[in-house]
Amino acid sequence: MTAEKTVGEDVNIFKKNRFNNDCKRTMFYIVAALLFMLPFSYEISSLLLVAGWLVYIYKSVRGFFEWERTPFDFPIAIFVVISFLSVFVSPDPAFSFYNCYNLVGRYVLTYYLVVQSLNSKDIKQVRILPDKNKHIVRVALLEQVKILLYVMCLSLLIVIVYGFLQAFLGIGLTAEAMVWTDNAMFPGLKTRVFSTWQNPNLLGGYLDFVLGLLMGVFVVIKNKNVRIAVGILFCLAAFCLTLTYARGACISIAAVMAVYGALYNRRILIGLIFLAAVLLISDTALVERLTSVFTKLDTSSEMRLAFWESTIAMILDHPLLGIGWGAYFMVYPTYDYYMQGNFIKIVHAHNMYLNFMAEIGLFGFVSFMVYYFGIIYKAFKTQIADIEPLNKGVMLGIGLGMSALALNGLTDYVMFNTELSMLIWLFSGIAVILGKKSV
Repeated sequence: MTAEKTVGEDVNIFKKNRFNNDCKRTMFYIVAALLFMLPFSYEISSLLLVAGWLVYIYKSVRGFFEWERTPFDFPIAIFVVISFLSVFVSPDPAFSFYNCYNLVGRYVLTYYLVVQSLNSKDIKQVRILPDKNKHIVRVALLEQVKILLYVMCLSLLIVIVYGFLQAFLGIGLTAEAMVWTDNAMFPGLKTRVFSTWQNPNLLGGYLDFVLGLLMGVFVVIKNKNVRIAVGILFCLAAFCLTLTYARGACISIAAVMAVYGALYNRRILIGLIFLAAVLLISDTALVERLTSVFTKLDTSSEMRLAFWESTIAMILDHPLLGIGWGAYFMVYPTYDYYMQGNFIKIVHAHNMYLNFMAEIGLFGFVSFMVYYFGIIYKAFKTQIADIEPLNKGVMLGIGLGMSALALNGLTDYVMFNTELSMLIWLFSGIAVILGKKSV
């Protein structure tokens, strides 16, 4: 009787564990689908995020509540609280509240969905026979990371191909796309590709991050075939980046790669210099566009300087809670020292740091910076300590990619885009889990 009871209890425990791990496996594949869809569809990405949390809630209601804590819970909580408090000082609190819970909520939910899906516990269990010891098939965190990398690379390849179709065949280009070129200053520049993103600068920011990620994997992985595949994808992504003619994005990723190569890998630096030389020699318009940062003051540069002047004035007038989350376009006309009119809606400051300080104040800005640069620090620190090559490569890549976006943030605010921000929060979750489980 006791033996039968023990077997029955074992079977019952097995069924419960299988249910729990089936839910976690489902959450993981939803995260993978979310990663794939981010460059293509805001709506589908939103549905996937909701679906992932519905699975988590269902699992918790059935008695399998688990919550993986992270080292950045506190700064993220402060960031969320201050963002919502800033709503009360907004010119339009209703709009700011909607915008805040829709965006901040989305970013935080993305981060924690990844954390709860990739906690390196068993997500698949198999019992061979009731009367034998349990046999557990562990789907390791390493395998999960591989799947996510494959998914990201496939998604990236589609983005690149569509960008090439825009550049060489004009597919998907619209009349609005011409507003991104200054024909008077750059007469040789006819087209700036944006692929599946909304404008060339956003595509540039996306490519900055994935180029950093690919570089991290490339320099660490020893498998020859993998290195060749990653190297080819890196070159294609770099070429696509040049077709955006996004000066900030091109200079940012080049600077980050150059610093890494000079400090840690001279062979990589030589290879990058060769690649950059080939790309620059083949495109004189790109050379003119990049050198204009140091030699010319075009309309884009003039406007940025004017936006920064206006934004600094906003910060000085509203240092604690800012002007309200998402309220930049409402407040800017009051501080308009350049446009002198309301015919163009200015939605952000074209500087990530100034924009955060303006909208949510100094304390909100500091909390976000602690989270953002904390992830970068953890990524670089973990890749030094970890002995698993793929984990080292991914962590190095996340550190490089987020560093490039941080540098790009000095002249633009590409994370204003919802999908790009979700991508960064998603990989932040991956970095946190890899950092906690590194060996």
